[in-house]
Amino acid sequence: MRKLRDFEALSFDCYGTLIDWEAGILTAWRPWAASEDIEAEDSAVLECFAANESRQQAETPGLPYPEVLARTFMAMGQAFGREPLEADAVTFGRSVPDWPPFPDSAAALAYLGQHYQLIVLSNVDRESFAASARRLKTQFDAVLTAQDIGSYKPAPENFEALAAGLEGRGLAKARILHTAQSLFHDHVPAAAAGFATCWIDRRSSRPGWGATMPPPSEVRVDFHFGSMAELVEAHRRDS
Repeated sequence: MRKLRDFEALSFDCYGTLIDWEAGILTAWRPWAASEDIEAEDSAVLECFAANESRQQAETPGLPYPEVLARTFMAMGQAFGREPLEADAVTFGRSVPDWPPFPDSAAALAYLGQHYQLIVLSNVDRESFAASARRLKTQFDAVLTAQDIGSYKPAPENFEALAAGLEGRGLAKARILHTAQSLFHDHVPAAAAGFATCWIDRRSSRPGWGATMPPPSEVRVDFHFGSMAELVEAHRRDS
């Protein structure tokens, strides 16, 4: 049985794992929805987001993430029976820098950075991620974004790029633990690519899949924690 200390690097999904993207999505959505008299449960809004974001990413893998978000917003508005203005969609698309970190993320990364190389594999653009990294108060050892790769997770190309990038840093795949919340975006393709995986199950106390699509198949994970803080405590116990 593998232990956390068997690994040299942690590769992270950011949004949903380190950054509370569901809170950010809802905060960016609500003012416009209120102005349009849209009444919908948060769960319905997040499920609508998940379906439309996933479709948009698959259809336009080379589109920068702010534009993916803007088109997702337009489709969400139409799903709720409205025709959003382009300016509102652009505002939503530029909201990523405002999305908040989870309360435990910065401290957990500060601790883990003493023991691992910290790598990011994110479905956003470089500028948006740079703003999030400042919120996380972390200098990551390497960052790979969808903008760099030209596709969005769960595309296998993203995990091929991760493996190639880390091999270039002298890190074998067997020494990398991919750490993420989304089973759909991360764990299914990461396992298929041969990575060990650590599930940060941020939605463990809530039903449904939130802002992510359900996984297309049964998922095997190597480690399972409810938060980054739990991961840190497990690492301390493993010493």
